[in-house]
Amino acid sequence: MLKQLIAGVILCTILAQQAWAQLPPKRELRAVWIATVENIDWPSRRGLSTDQQKQEFIALLDQHQRNGMNAIIAQIRPVTDAFYPSPYEPWSEYLTGVQGQAPNPYYDPLQFMIEETHKRGMEFHAWFNPYRAVFNVSRSSVAANHITRLKPQWFLTYDNKKYFDPGVPEAQEYVTMVIRDVVKRYDIDAVHFDDYFYPYRAPGKEFPDNSSYRLYGNNMMKDDWRRANVDAIILMLSKAIKAEKPWVKFGISPFGVWRNRDKDPEGSYTRGGQTNYDDLYADVVKWLKNGWIDYVAPQLYWERGHRLVDYEILLNWWSQHGYGKHVYIGHGVYRIGSNAAWKNPNELPAQIEEARTLNTVQGSMFYSSKSFSGNPLGIEDTMRNHLYKYPALRPTMSWLPNLTPEAPYFIDAFERPGGLELHWADNDTSGHTRQYVLYRFEQHEAINVSDPTKIIAILPQSSDPEFKDPGYVKGRMYTYIVTALDRLQHESLQGDPLRMQVRGGKTEFIFEP
Repeated sequence: MLKQLIAGVILCTILAQQAWAQLPPKRELRAVWIATVENIDWPSRRGLSTDQQKQEFIALLDQHQRNGMNAIIAQIRPVTDAFYPSPYEPWSEYLTGVQGQAPNPYYDPLQFMIEETHKRGMEFHAWFNPYRAVFNVSRSSVAANHITRLKPQWFLTYDNKKYFDPGVPEAQEYVTMVIRDVVKRYDIDAVHFDDYFYPYRAPGKEFPDNSSYRLYGNNMMKDDWRRANVDAIILMLSKAIKAEKPWVKFGISPFGVWRNRDKDPEGSYTRGGQTNYDDLYADVVKWLKNGWIDYVAPQLYWERGHRLVDYEILLNWWSQHGYGKHVYIGHGVYRIGSNAAWKNPNELPAQIEEARTLNTVQGSMFYSSKSFSGNPLGIEDTMRNHLYKYPALRPTMSWLPNLTPEAPYFIDAFERPGGLELHWADNDTSGHTRQYVLYRFEQHEAINVSDPTKIIAILPQSSDPEFKDPGYVKGRMYTYIVTALDRLQHESLQGDPLRMQVRGGKTEFIFEP
């Protein structure tokens, strides 16, 4: 009898663990890149009216919100230009078609994007390209006050593009000043760089930086000097961002291979043709070890089983090289349907699920927005009905400011046509509350706010918060819980629960201390 009892307990424990393992994560970054260079994602073309630009951006946000995203990475400085009124750089040609020409009727696209993103409870990561200055020397619009015209000595032409020379100290300081200005003036949540530092190698061409190497090389090996140049701007920016606003994150999305194992015992078992360290001179691992950046989002745009750069090998490698900072996996939605492996509708969902099994990976980013158009191989359906069916809070960063709000508490509830109307009070006098999380539990369920399937709403802070629960069924007993979040998603303690009971055929609401 005792053996049977023990066996029963073990079985129950295993079943409970399996059920728990199948729960989606309560905290997970889910972000999508919105590229503006060459009008990849937004605006859809140059010269749209202000209203058309706004409508397109709102449509993208609504689409990605339905897909379960909780962050947007919007490119606001693609080629040393600006999607905002900058004191240093001209308006982007990707807005109006002419670099330096403001939107008409006038508006501030960056301010608009931030406000609309925050309205939906999503984070806004401002994506800058640090060194690309002219996308196409043959045809790009370049304004008279563009920095390439004012300081031509800072720039090099390579493979029909113009780049800042990363070896020029004044160029590093200028880029830092431009980004610091945005951090200071706008309510962004993060500064984001992608994989462009020194440019990818063009066949048969050498990056023409001999002049700055002679001036500033200090007898270093050229490759080490180039890496030192990129290190210098990352450290400079890290300090500048935190000096302005300690809560603004700094993240890098590098090429998927740091180094191959045949070059470095710390590298991955891959055979990448180019790598961050050896070709782009970006020693991302060093930045993570030194705490200069808050997150890394390697671009793992290959399939599982790729013969040179296997997704699973790289996923596991990056999961072991975050050094306590956040690791988000960059997924290539644009790859869907591109080859036999990517014609499998389960390829991308399986990649996301595999990343979720690793406790040192905190979420996913998707390139890029337009790749979701038309719901290729049902990816949007999969996100909405399965992978991202339930909302997720963003993961917290323990090294950033923690301003956890006081818990709110319920003050009233009314049965209304269309649902139960809940009212609560914001108990936080510090002003740190940015959002509320509402949970609903059935009568016999244990209260477990770690279960995201019980979240019925994440709502913006307001002076008189309320919510009508459309899932409320008259006559059924529920317990409601409300909590508060600060801007970095630290969650308050549970507010006093609202429980329900029926007496004499009438529903009563009990506000329990």
